[in-house]
Amino acid sequence: MSTFTIESTRSGFVESFHVVSAAVVDAEGTLVAASGDPDRVTFWRSAAKPFQSLPLVQDGAADRYGFGPRELALACASHSSEPVHRALAMQMLRACGCEEHQLACGPHPPLSPTVAEEALRTGVVLTPRWNNCSGKHAGMLALARHHGWDPRGYASAGHPVQERIHDEVAKWTGLPRDAFVKGVDGCLAVALALPLRAMATAWARFGISEEPSARRLREAMLAHPELVGGKGRACTDLLMAFRGEVVVKIGAEGVYCAALPRARLGVALKVEDGDARCAAPALLAVLQAVAAQQGIALSLAGLEHHAEPRLLNTRGEVTGTLRAVGELGFA
Repeated sequence: MSTFTIESTRSGFVESFHVVSAAVVDAEGTLVAASGDPDRVTFWRSAAKPFQSLPLVQDGAADRYGFGPRELALACASHSSEPVHRALAMQMLRACGCEEHQLACGPHPPLSPTVAEEALRTGVVLTPRWNNCSGKHAGMLALARHHGWDPRGYASAGHPVQERIHDEVAKWTGLPRDAFVKGVDGCLAVALALPLRAMATAWARFGISEEPSARRLREAMLAHPELVGGKGRACTDLLMAFRGEVVVKIGAEGVYCAALPRARLGVALKVEDGDARCAAPALLAVLQAVAAQQGIALSLAGLEHHAEPRLLNTRGEVTGTLRAVGELGFA
């Protein structure tokens, strides 16, 4: 069995390592390559957001409330709580006649260290719009409004919004509805656990689909990478650097997913110990291996700080790196 690991070094010594399970599949669900356990069942977390946002477009809510590419990109985002992100989330709420207090997601410190430091320094009171999922939740509220469903409890299991999303995830993954494990995500929305292979299948299909809703969301993410993550964030930097060759979305607990449209492949990975620091270098290692095997030129120029992040001490001095070692096993 081939396995990628992410080594954490300190002063040239390997201090710890983090095992990576990954599945690379085509749109039919055929396994093309793997690391570790490609059938590892784990929660999809925020890497599911494009699929959670598909009903918003398919059912006509996005058009009804005037959601264009920027709003759709934010619906798929794990944003950094930058002013543009917070303002756009509020615009989405106002467009569908909702208010911030209706967001089920609670506030948390911004994912951007810069924005978090500024918020702490200025003593700002964090509210739900600051949540990295506020765009997704605004989209869910818009879907409820569009169908005339009671928006109360829209994020909870059994609500029509979550049931509609559940149907969509089943369609794209090819799994029956009863195959999913249901949990509660950090933002209070329903989180679904499923095999990495099924996640990768959905992403492979998302990358090449000509279905209007999928195409609009995909193109929105590619057109507005700054809204999908934020300044300096891996999702934003990768979307910008790869110029449509790859569509990516991170999830919590070491999950990362991607589509390679030209190769007609999808990728899903899980850093087994959940170390989020290792997700981006793991994804880049997998993407580089797949691109080389497929004959696709995928330059990592400008992405070195994501491919091999430097580890710093409290004085800002480099003490080591995170680096990918091992190999991907091709079928």
